[in-house]
Amino acid sequence: MEQDRGTYRDWPVWKGRVVIGRMTGAATRGFLVALLILLPALLLPGVASDSTQITVLVALLAAFMTFVEYNSNFPSIVEFREAPPFNRLRFAALFTTVLVLSLILRGQSNPTLLTNALTSIGTILGNAIDFPYSPVRLVVLMLPENADPALVSSVRTAAGISYLVSLCAMTAFLVLVRVLGWPARHGAFNVWINLPLFDPTAGGDVLTRLQRDARINITLGFLLPFVIPAVVKLAADLIDPITLDNAQTLIWTLSAWAFLPASMIMRGIAMGRVADMIEDKRRRTYASADAEEGLRPA
Repeated sequence: MEQDRGTYRDWPVWKGRVVIGRMTGAATRGFLVALLILLPALLLPGVASDSTQITVLVALLAAFMTFVEYNSNFPSIVEFREAPPFNRLRFAALFTTVLVLSLILRGQSNPTLLTNALTSIGTILGNAIDFPYSPVRLVVLMLPENADPALVSSVRTAAGISYLVSLCAMTAFLVLVRVLGWPARHGAFNVWINLPLFDPTAGGDVLTRLQRDARINITLGFLLPFVIPAVVKLAADLIDPITLDNAQTLIWTLSAWAFLPASMIMRGIAMGRVADMIEDKRRRTYASADAEEGLRPA
C-alpha cells in the first residue's frame, strides 16, 4: 500500500518532467529551424533590409510550426517523428548544405582561410561531377547562354557541394537501415505516429501499398535532379526563368535541388524498411499459427 502511495505521489513529478522535456526538445528544434532559414541572411554581406525582414518572418513562422508539431502528443505532418535519426539526418544534410554554400558565397567578397578552403573543395567536386549528362552539368546548362563565367563557376561549385552532401546523407541512412537495423533498434515501431499521412484503412493491402510508395519515392528521387533543370530550361521561353545572380536565391535553389530528391529517396528506403518489418512479422505470425495447428490433436 505504501509503495502504491509513493508511486502515485511521484506521478505528477514524472509527468511534469515529461512535459518539460517535450517542450524543451520542441523549442530547440524550432530554434534550429529558424537558424537554418536565417543562415544566408546572417552570413552574406550586403543583404537588403526588406529581404531580412521577410526572412525573419518566415523563420519565426517555421519555428512556431515546428514547436507546435513536436510539442504535440499526436502527429500531424512530420513523418518518422519517433524513429530517430531519420529527420535529424535530413536536417543535418540541409543545414550543412546551406551553411557551406553561404560561407562560399561570403568568401567572394570577404575571403578568409575557411571560405577559400571550402571554395577550393567545391570547385574540385564541381569539376569532377560536371561530366556529360550528369546532374551538375544539367544545372550549369540551365543558365542562360550569355551567363557570366563567374556565375557559372559559382553554380558549378554550389551544385557539386550540394550533390555530395545529399549523397553522403543517403549513404549514411542506408548504413543505418542495412547495418544497424533502423528503426527496430529503437524499440517497437508505431506506424500511426511515424506515418501520419499514411492511411492503413484506405484500401488494399498495407504491405503492397508501402512497397509501391517506396518504389515511387525512390524512382522520383533519382529522376528529379535530372528532370528539374530540363523543365526549367524548357519553361524559360514561356515564363521568366529563375535568376541565380542573387546569392540567397542561388543558395536555396541548389539546396532544394539536391535536398528534395535525397529526402524522397530516404523516405522510400524508410518505407521499404517498414514494409520489410511488416512482412517479417506476418511470416513469423503465420509460422507460429501453423506450428500451433500442427500440435493440436486430431
